[in-house]
Formats: sequence, C-alpha cells, structure tokens
Amino acid sequence: MVQTSQRRRQILDFIRKFIEDKGYSPTIRDILHACNISSIAVVQHHLRVLEEQGYVSRDPHVRRSITLADRGRHTNKVPVLGYIAAGQPIPVPQSDTWHEEPLETLELSPDMASAGNNVYALKVRGLSMIDALIDDGDIVVMQAVNTVNDGDMAAVWLKAEQEVTLKKLYRERDRIRLQPANSQMEPMYHNPENVEVQGKVIGVIRNLKKPS
Repeated sequence: MVQTSQRRRQILDFIRKFIEDKGYSPTIRDILHACNISSIAVVQHHLRVLEEQGYVSRDPHVRRSITLADRGRHTNKVPVLGYIAAGQPIPVPQSDTWHEEPLETLELSPDMASAGNNVYALKVRGLSMIDALIDDGDIVVMQAVNTVNDGDMAAVWLKAEQEVTLKKLYRERDRIRLQPANSQMEPMYHNPENVEVQGKVIGVIRNLKKPS
C-alpha cells in the first residue's frame, strides 16, 4: 500500500479503535465528530482516497460497512426489519411496523452477530428501557428465539392487542410481567397465552446523535 497522509492515518486509527471497542464500524458522522473534520463531504473524500489506496473497503448500500483491509471482511450482514416500542406497545399492521424487506442492512462483527441467520435488528421508539442504556433512536440487535430466561430483554408480541413491545420478561405464577427499565413506568401484566416471544436482545447500537 502507498503511504497516506497524517489526517487519513488519524481516520484509520479511529476506525480501528471504534471497531475493536464496539464490534461494528463507525458512521461517517462518527468520524466527522471524533476527528474534528469540517464536513461530511471532507470525510467522504478521505474515505474515497483510503479506498483507492487499499486501506479500507465499503459497501455504499450497507450502513456501517467500513472495513479495514488488514482486518479482512469478517463481518455478518444483519437486516433492520422495522421498529419496536420501548414504551407503550406499537401496533403491528402488516405493512407498517414490520417489513418484509429490511429498512437497511448493518455489517456487524461475528462477536455481535454470532447467531448467523437468526439475527436481525430493530429501531427503538420510546424510553421505557432507558435505565438499561437503550434510548429512543437506538438499534437493538435481536436473536430470533421463541423463549427467553427471566430477566432477558425480549421483543414480545401481544396477541390480543396485536402489538409488539420491548421489555424484560418475568414469569409469575399465572401471569407474565413485562418490566420496563425506567423507574417512571409501571410493569405490564398479561396472561401467558397472550404473550409470544419473537426474539431477545443480544446487542445495542447506540445513536449518539440525539435530537436537540
């Protein structure tokens, strides 16, 4: 590979540390803020040069797809299928909340997406899991399972209400408690026959750029 500039070396070092710390690639905005670059266009320019020089590769159709050449392309593609409520449950009309085609695709490290084809992701709406460090606008990485242990964070479909919610699940005698991780919110109680687990949380991708 050819030598690259000090600025682009700074970008490479940031990308490497970000992937090592979080298990997925940074966005262009992550690079812009961390490296104190003036605009997204400048970040794009540096990344194009780094691609031409063979230091990184990217898939323009996949979010967080920056890969360092010296790390190889050991990543898994994970679809973002829709939205899930961390608050009051979101109704689940077939064509609205859940999507047959993904909203977008993420590239995650094997450590974060270790379950292969059984992994998908959802965008979070609401604040009921804020004490578990899951905020409105974050993305939860889910493993598709139909049962979880007590205390696991799960995507739960409420059959009678035709709604889906993200909560910690607990079994209590003749009922299921869906517990928010927010001291300002009350738990929800349901008949076990009304509760269907659709997946459990195995990772969180935080949206660090929140609305002001």
